[in-house]
Amino acid sequence: MPDRFVTCGFSELRRAHDGLEGPRQPNQASDSRSDLYMLMRQPCPDLQFAYSPPFGATLTEKGVQFSVFSRSATEMRLLLYNKVTDREPAQVIDFDRGTDRWGDVWSLHVPGLEAGQLYHFQASGPWEPENGHRFDSTARLIDPYAQALAGTYQKQTDGVVRPPKCVVVDGTFDWEGDRHVRRDVSESIIYEMHVRGFTKSKTAKVKAPGSYLGVIEKIPYLKSLGVTSVELMPVHEFPIRDPQGKKLSRPNYWGYDPMAFFAPHRGYAHDSAPGAQVNEFKQMVKALHSAGIEVILDVVFNHTCEGNEQGPTLSFKGLENQVYYILSEGQHYCNYSGCGNTINGNHPVVREMIFHCLRHWVHNYHVDGFRFDLASILSRDRNGNLIPNPPMVELIAEDPMLADTKIIAEAWDAAGAYQVGSFGNHRWAEWNGRYRDDVRGFWRGDAGTLGPLATRLAGSSDLYQHAGRPPSCSVNLVTTHDGFTMNDLVSYKDKHNEANGEDNNDGDNHNISDNYGVEGPTRKKAISTIRSQQVRNMLATLLTSQGVPMIVSGDEARRTQKGNNNAYCQDTDISWFDWRLVEKNADLVRFVSALIEFRKNQPTIRRREYLTGQPVDGRKVPDVSWYGPSGDPLNWDQGELAMAAYIAAPSRIDDPEGLGRDVILMFNSTGDHRDFHFPEIARGTQWNLFVDTSAASPEDIYPDVDGPMPPNNRIVEVGRHSMRIYVCNAAPK
Repeated sequence: MPDRFVTCGFSELRRAHDGLEGPRQPNQASDSRSDLYMLMRQPCPDLQFAYSPPFGATLTEKGVQFSVFSRSATEMRLLLYNKVTDREPAQVIDFDRGTDRWGDVWSLHVPGLEAGQLYHFQASGPWEPENGHRFDSTARLIDPYAQALAGTYQKQTDGVVRPPKCVVVDGTFDWEGDRHVRRDVSESIIYEMHVRGFTKSKTAKVKAPGSYLGVIEKIPYLKSLGVTSVELMPVHEFPIRDPQGKKLSRPNYWGYDPMAFFAPHRGYAHDSAPGAQVNEFKQMVKALHSAGIEVILDVVFNHTCEGNEQGPTLSFKGLENQVYYILSEGQHYCNYSGCGNTINGNHPVVREMIFHCLRHWVHNYHVDGFRFDLASILSRDRNGNLIPNPPMVELIAEDPMLADTKIIAEAWDAAGAYQVGSFGNHRWAEWNGRYRDDVRGFWRGDAGTLGPLATRLAGSSDLYQHAGRPPSCSVNLVTTHDGFTMNDLVSYKDKHNEANGEDNNDGDNHNISDNYGVEGPTRKKAISTIRSQQVRNMLATLLTSQGVPMIVSGDEARRTQKGNNNAYCQDTDISWFDWRLVEKNADLVRFVSALIEFRKNQPTIRRREYLTGQPVDGRKVPDVSWYGPSGDPLNWDQGELAMAAYIAAPSRIDDPEGLGRDVILMFNSTGDHRDFHFPEIARGTQWNLFVDTSAASPEDIYPDVDGPMPPNNRIVEVGRHSMRIYVCNAAPK
């Protein structure tokens, strides 16, 4: 087996710089490090760093090397196809157990093959479910390391499942010097979006709707909004049809049903040619980077589309079932994912695959980070037990090849694990579910939410500080793809998932939402007004909280899913971005973009350290202090949901350019207008209104922070269910 566990093309590097010829030979291992060291010191803008996983299909000068892991297989075959539509292989090549097996790796070089070649693996071995073995010698198997798939399931009458075909990929791409953006996580504003849904609607008016290229066409909008990162819902391969080749009655529109972790989804490519998705995805990343926008992938290393005992054998089951999945009693699939099976993430072989996959996306596709779906599964051992300091979690954080990469955990799973505040070290950020619930509860008017809101606003130190983790470990969110949109959060008390075909039994029943008098759309002005205020309240709270804000695509324009809080199967206008809303709700888009710009310019509200309540730079003003509407220090036991937060500008050590300004945020979640007195420490300085969520546009926000100053008596009225933000118009002395 050739030595391919190399992270970059040494032969190309040598030819470019030193005239060295040929690939590195095994006995040259000791020299390669010094070669690389010397080459890294020599500028050569035409060369790019690439990562070569040690398995899968790798192009060579004379053909293709195929390598696959299987410990228990007795035979291995390579099926080669000429066309995507071929039902049967044009050629079957047997691996020779004596010459083509190296340890537990089967490796075969086939001369004459080129990029674009279509293939499957096929393995024979024991059928012993009680011992974890489910080999099927007739099954066509997707390469776990396949870098692209083509076609879809084909219809069959012989009982043989014909999954999409693997594609041999030539990863050559002109990145034109593109590098990771490398923005500090504390400066991020994340925009969660669905590649297809973002531009699939006719209202998008793009040339390549529903595709990676379609996203490129909408980059000017993303730039105008001001977000720094797009977090893409799953783009690795998932099924388009069912295993019998039939149209899915409930398609997995969201994509949380992995089929091939290394391959970008073919359904999001504009060009239908095999492998076209590889270049189109790279074009999208390069274009986003050119606009200063990072790319974060939502990855699903917790289950696969093979399901449980009743599911098809497509890949992992037919190669080494007992290694890739967590099993109970040898034959039953543990279901910590809620999707039928659970990836055995802390098995060394699976752990290695995940690492190769992450490095592949980072160095071959230039992605900037990952959000790990149901990440608590990575904290389970090979028996499914939650363990402290899980190796998988620690190794991802410490991997030097991922050092520039943002890593975000959905710190729970479907089997009861809830690790928000305790997942990993300082490198790991988390979706802060507590933030979501406390902000929703406060603005809905739930009793006892005053203190929790203050804690979330200040960076959730109760969750992260004890472990030495900074505020940027908290990814603050009010909505996600999974649940109500922001518009629906203030328009519906109950979920309305009838379109999903599950009798409205799917989706979460705990939404902390309200309709303010009418379920769904209404023409009643009073209700429309309070809904508009509440949307602004939650977005303004989100974008002025310490931590990292995440906005769901379309929330800035009041996208609706008509009350559906689990639109996983809605590849329809229920889920698609209706671009007419950008114009219809231009006032809200303006509001959000102005808040984002303010956040970028104000280190006051994106600290890298926690607020302490102590004075800053020798000033008498503490970095944060809390007040009641009277201007006196806040009584945390008061029954009403009204308070003001005074956040002082950071020290010059943390803000050497002196951009920070003192900020006062006034919150009134009561049903009455309230007079707010500026606290004593705010006297003697001049303040300008920045936000008033009770005012009609354009007076709801002053993008240049030049709104009216408070009256001489420093008493201002904050409308019911609204908030105001004032900003000191001079840097602190």
